[in-house]
Amino acid sequence: MYKLRAREDRGKTITDWLKSAHSFSFAQYYDPFNMGFSDLRVINDDIVEPDGGFDTHPHANMEIITVMLSGEIEHKDSTGQIQTLQAGQVQVMSAGSGILHSEMNPSSTTPAHLLQIWILPNKKNTQPYYETKKFPQEKLLNKLRLIVSGSGEKGSLKIRQDAEIYQSVLEADTTLLFDIPENRKLWLQTAKGAIEVNSNILEAGDGLSIVNEQGELEITGVEEQSTFLIFNLRNLTI
Repeated sequence: MYKLRAREDRGKTITDWLKSAHSFSFAQYYDPFNMGFSDLRVINDDIVEPDGGFDTHPHANMEIITVMLSGEIEHKDSTGQIQTLQAGQVQVMSAGSGILHSEMNPSSTTPAHLLQIWILPNKKNTQPYYETKKFPQEKLLNKLRLIVSGSGEKGSLKIRQDAEIYQSVLEADTTLLFDIPENRKLWLQTAKGAIEVNSNILEAGDGLSIVNEQGELEITGVEEQSTFLIFNLRNLTI
């Protein structure tokens, strides 16, 4: 079954420094029919205005992944990490038993665009850790690149969950194939541009859940360049 999560149906948070669209319930946005998908709990499509950002705040027992799309974000946390993330970088913060962090846009002129992703961990109260890696566009162009996984294989960032995240930058009229794994759930999220997935058109901000399907996904670029993610998740009821 293919089910579209249309971009215009997402929850919204709009402040003087943040424009955020929530694929699942988050903060003040509550939708009992969209509480998450398998272990995937949050996909927030965030635009952080110049000199804005998330002040220091706590997290625990969550795998928090940041995919930078444009601009910069300065990360600081209670483990002593200070990093400036740029487009093409992916950050993993495994909050474990507890961590404090801030995510600020250091630019006074340029907004930052990112996807904030939360995945439930398979163990609680573990030692927090942090890792970041750059995935250059040439490594993503017209390919499906494993960027996050529970095993850390193929140069991916490691999280504490049986989950995989693939990223691609797909050119128009180029097609990629992805084998649908048995007894798993898939979620596709389009970040930029537009793609066609087995006759489903996904524009920027659209999500697509795939449950109880077999065969393969045929993914074709519609716009000049389109960025999208594939989540390979456990077959849980949520």
